[in-house]
Amino acid sequence: MNAAAGLRRTLPVLRPYQAEVARALLRLIVDGEGGSISVEIARQGGKNELSAQVELYTLLMHAARGGTAVKCAPTYMQAAISRERLRRRFGDAGLASLVRSEGGALRCGAASARMLSAEPGANVVGHTADLLLEVDEAQDVRVEKFDRDFRPMAASTNAPVAFYGTPWGASSLLEQAKATHRAQERAGGPRRHFRFDWEQVARYVPAYRAYVEGERARLGERHPLFRTQYLLEVVHEADRLFDAPTLAQVEGRHARLRAPLAGERYVAGLDLAGPDREAVRAERDWTVLTIGRATAKPGGPALEVVEFQAWHGEPTESLLELLADRLRSVWRVRHVAVDATGLGGPLADLLAARLPRGVVEPVVFTSERKSRLGFGLLAAAHSGRLRLFDADGSREWIECRRQLGLARGAYRDARTLQFDVDPTEGHDDYLLSLALCVAAARHEGGPRAAHGRFAQTEEVAA
Repeated sequence: MNAAAGLRRTLPVLRPYQAEVARALLRLIVDGEGGSISVEIARQGGKNELSAQVELYTLLMHAARGGTAVKCAPTYMQAAISRERLRRRFGDAGLASLVRSEGGALRCGAASARMLSAEPGANVVGHTADLLLEVDEAQDVRVEKFDRDFRPMAASTNAPVAFYGTPWGASSLLEQAKATHRAQERAGGPRRHFRFDWEQVARYVPAYRAYVEGERARLGERHPLFRTQYLLEVVHEADRLFDAPTLAQVEGRHARLRAPLAGERYVAGLDLAGPDREAVRAERDWTVLTIGRATAKPGGPALEVVEFQAWHGEPTESLLELLADRLRSVWRVRHVAVDATGLGGPLADLLAARLPRGVVEPVVFTSERKSRLGFGLLAAAHSGRLRLFDADGSREWIECRRQLGLARGAYRDARTLQFDVDPTEGHDDYLLSLALCVAAARHEGGPRAAHGRFAQTEEVAA
């Protein structure tokens, strides 16, 4: 089968919005105009399929004359997935015999495509992109890495550059490219930024609408992952973690409990006081235990907080015995997630030795793990699956509600979330205990918790 026939077979695969982008990008390649475009397509909406088809067309068109297309991705694994996807597209078009692996690249005749990692330590200097330079998940590629190592690859050849992704922070590589392209469009230039949110994708894929509506129910429409990956909105780098409507939503109407009710399932989150033994007693952290009633729901486990208990300056040994008794004999919790950061690690181990096997889940607050806790807390709150007990005027309820109102979220690179309360405004022990309790509830059924980075292979079939 010749190249032209292969192109005719693959063209119908693209949906109208994908084909619009492909035509614009291929026109830049064929005409030798250089320049760049940016493409935002809602998650699982076919961005990777679009990119693979453009690469396929480019190699087929230049098989005789030669040239190289380069694609960079935030990680080596993502780059490898892109390479394998392109290989499969040759097979889908009945052209598998025309492509071969050669030195880490895919070669079609004299033309080749090379997929490279844009991780900070990746050594990629020396490659040239004379046909096309693509940036996959551009919001997760560091600006300095791209400018230093990848942008020069297309400089001497004037090859077009395509930035693909979904929004995140306002200073990302994708946002910088978008700003440039929108300025060019306002000045009367041709379209250079292409944006298709989930509703535009759903016009052509009914199953996709059902999927995203399920994600909206699971995460809540104002969850940062839903906003960025499906509504294509940028999140601010530092903002209140919860807005006023969400704070109002988590205020439940059920009664506070002092003991469990028969037939119900309880989980807990435990934030241990920090090792600030030289601090003034009144300023020290509290050890906070949050008890929640967990129920399985279609969108994920629902959690009704039924009790807060807090201790200030309690000796370690007596505190451990007290906690073990409350968790084992009083509440009979099925799972408790415990802050095991630093000195909390040995304390979590000692508590695990006093409780049935598998009940205690030690949680070390690494950047990635705390980010998962924050996204899980946001998903439960935004989706209406988290409720505090009815306002009873207690110090515990007031302090928890105060910390939720003061909590700030900072959205970092690679879709991570750092959340806390500014130390000048108070503590975040109730906030963290609540997040740990939500994490413990995930064992009671429902889909996986919300994470910052989605699997790169999760594309709806074109």
